[in-house]
Amino acid sequence: MTTPRHAPLLIVEDDLALQKQLKWSLDKFESVTADDVASAVLQFRRHSPAVVTMDLGLPPDQDSVSEGFKCLERLLELDPAAKVIVLTGQNDQDNALRAIRMGAYDFLAKPVDPDVLSLSVERAYRLYELQQENRRLQMQQSSDVFSGLITRDPGMQRVCRMIEKVAPSDATVLLLGESGTGKEVLAQGLHDASRRKGRFVAINCAAIPETLLESELFGYERGAFTGATKSTVGKIETANGGTLMLDEIGDLPMPLQAKLLRFLQERVIERVGGRQEIPIDVRVVGATHQDLKARIADGRFREDLYYRLAEIVVEIPPLRERLGDPVLLAHAFARRFAADMRRAAPTLADDAVRALEAHRWPGNVRELQNMLKRAVIMADENRITALDLGLRSISVEEQGAETLDLRAVREAAERQAVITALARTDGNILRAAELLGVSRPTLYDLMNRLQLK
Repeated sequence: MTTPRHAPLLIVEDDLALQKQLKWSLDKFESVTADDVASAVLQFRRHSPAVVTMDLGLPPDQDSVSEGFKCLERLLELDPAAKVIVLTGQNDQDNALRAIRMGAYDFLAKPVDPDVLSLSVERAYRLYELQQENRRLQMQQSSDVFSGLITRDPGMQRVCRMIEKVAPSDATVLLLGESGTGKEVLAQGLHDASRRKGRFVAINCAAIPETLLESELFGYERGAFTGATKSTVGKIETANGGTLMLDEIGDLPMPLQAKLLRFLQERVIERVGGRQEIPIDVRVVGATHQDLKARIADGRFREDLYYRLAEIVVEIPPLRERLGDPVLLAHAFARRFAADMRRAAPTLADDAVRALEAHRWPGNVRELQNMLKRAVIMADENRITALDLGLRSISVEEQGAETLDLRAVREAAERQAVITALARTDGNILRAAELLGVSRPTLYDLMNRLQLK
């Protein structure tokens, strides 16, 4: 058997001599190593291993809490599907059984027979692959809207569940979110999870000149204008029986807003230059990064159209608020682009992980995707650094250097500390509070005050 591509083995062992021995005896598997909880978590986040071998007898911390159990708990929080094989002492069966109850895949008593360990690792990989394939098939069968979207963030997962609930209905949906947050991916998922048999058609209302937009949407009859030598079907008619996504709908000119409103009310269209009413059955999904209520107040968007579009409103969080997702997405994009270039998937250096967590992502997922494509091309030794990403880690001192306002400096430092702690614990409030040295209620209060919830 060969190990699954891009799913390395993680060896957690504090005895460096034994760590080398384990790595040597398992040399047919691609592997990475760690010697304590912190390095194990970092390596797990960087490499997303499918299988872990872990010494359950890692030295206890200052509170005499077993580091082995703490490490097992942390790794399974990051990925419950990972297969963890714990290595224990000969007389430590009770703790081994406790580890199994916590979710470990298997346990072996030390000294471990290399052949037995190798067989256990192979079986763990085989089970992991089968479970992943089963999950993939289930997703295909249910037309799961998560198939095109990668996230661990609870807020983004709530968005996906909301879209799954809305999909079987014919309700008009309005997707609100910054540019690059994945609105078209969600709209496509909404269509795929619906009962509609027609096509998914998307049009960017801001990318087409106003003089051409009406004919693009509604189509036109022969002779409607100079150059109209034949009748042409518009995007609305093309999407008949399916889903029409109107991206950047906030930029739709006022005259076309009136025509779109009539279509949403009557469910009929007239082509430009035509007189015949054409009935249309299409589900409309609007999307914009703009504040439509502000545009209504400014007289640039029709209020009646807004309420026609906003039967279901879905607010998509920006990447900077999606806890843990920048690093998770970076791994996925690095693997994808490396495969496209027929290269081995690069790893993320520690400074790259810190830089990804600290960056504010004004361009959201699209910015991250472009950044990783460039980094995969430019990285040396199959390892992506912060320099390859065009980023650098920003210290608390640097964040406060531009201002002498102590309140602003303190708030900036608190915000970054909270975001980093939540990202490193994948949104686990208790663990984040422990990292920050505060109580859970105090962390909740901080998140409310800093508007991070």
